[in-house]
Amino acid sequence: MGYKKTAFRFSTAILLFCLNTGFVSCNGSSESNKPEAVNSDTGKLSKKYNLDKIKLPAGFKISVYAEVPNARSMALSPSGTLFVGNRGSDKVYAVTDKNKDGKADNVYVVATGLNSPNGVAFKDGSLYIATISSILRLDSIENSLSNPPKPIVVYDKFPTDEHHGWKFISFGPDGKLYVPVGGPCNVCEKENPVYASITRMNADGTGMEIFAKGIRNTVGFDWNPANGQLWFTDNGRDNLGNDVPADELNNASKAGLHFGFPYCHQGDILDPKFGKDKNCNDFTPPVQKLGPHVAALGMRFYNAALFPAEYKNQVFIAEHGSWNRSEPIGYKVSLVKLDSAGKSLSYAAFAEGWLQPGGKVLGRPVDVQVMQDGALLVSDDYNGVVYRITYGM
Repeated sequence: MGYKKTAFRFSTAILLFCLNTGFVSCNGSSESNKPEAVNSDTGKLSKKYNLDKIKLPAGFKISVYAEVPNARSMALSPSGTLFVGNRGSDKVYAVTDKNKDGKADNVYVVATGLNSPNGVAFKDGSLYIATISSILRLDSIENSLSNPPKPIVVYDKFPTDEHHGWKFISFGPDGKLYVPVGGPCNVCEKENPVYASITRMNADGTGMEIFAKGIRNTVGFDWNPANGQLWFTDNGRDNLGNDVPADELNNASKAGLHFGFPYCHQGDILDPKFGKDKNCNDFTPPVQKLGPHVAALGMRFYNAALFPAEYKNQVFIAEHGSWNRSEPIGYKVSLVKLDSAGKSLSYAAFAEGWLQPGGKVLGRPVDVQVMQDGALLVSDDYNGVVYRITYGM
């Protein structure tokens, strides 16, 4: 009887460890891992994903880079390995293009059994993965794509809420890992200050601190190459109407700024419940109001040379598309052009056609990633694919 009790307690402890660290199962990934079959027929892939429907500026073209189930946030290694997170399942993928022909050669599953591993980041040979409540690390991952190591827990103290719990992560110029924690609601005020924030920590998980506050749910950020400042998208609250509030493109020029949530939306609309006795002038307004409910997710500054000079250091944004607006909008990649001072000059569609007349959806962009050759990758979780946009090639 004593043995059974001890065994039960041990099993329970193991289960709790798995749940708290983001593992749905504690199965390791140490078994041999063959790459998934790759379809390299460009013509068939273009037809399969309706690429003839996608409109781009003159001189640009789009193709399929890789098929990756539920492709979400992306991270790129210096050698060109693309890592792709996943929200709808439990896996993380690695994509290689060894012959540099603009098409994937191999797609590997490098982690499995994880709880919404949406976010991925790469640093010093290691892949960092964000689950709902934890940060995990796979060391020397590019040397073991076919036989990936078991994840190491870096940090496991984030909230476990599923609502806005999936995460985008990235390393900043300061070498710290930036991790957002969304508000666990449409609109609410929580005592725990980590909610509705962007946090940062050392690469080993120590020194976690809140960098910015008042951020409802960011699923994409990047640093301006001109000055190293953090920029991020944010999703506006629901149920105030079709046309308000706008999603946002924000600039955190320094630590400690508050961007309004849940008190003020889009920089100038007080929340009917939480905005009482508040003033929107007390919070940092967005640099650019984006479309209302477009679900602006991944964003990147274009820092390469392939595209025309007018795109240099400008912001590409993946708009996943509205889900509860009477007339859907978004479902595109937009471009925000900035002046040298960081003020917005324009906001317009760059790649569109995933939303057809009548509301037919052909795809949902999630993230954007600039490749070493200057091509722009776009992930699409609706189709389970990563597109490649080039210019003059």
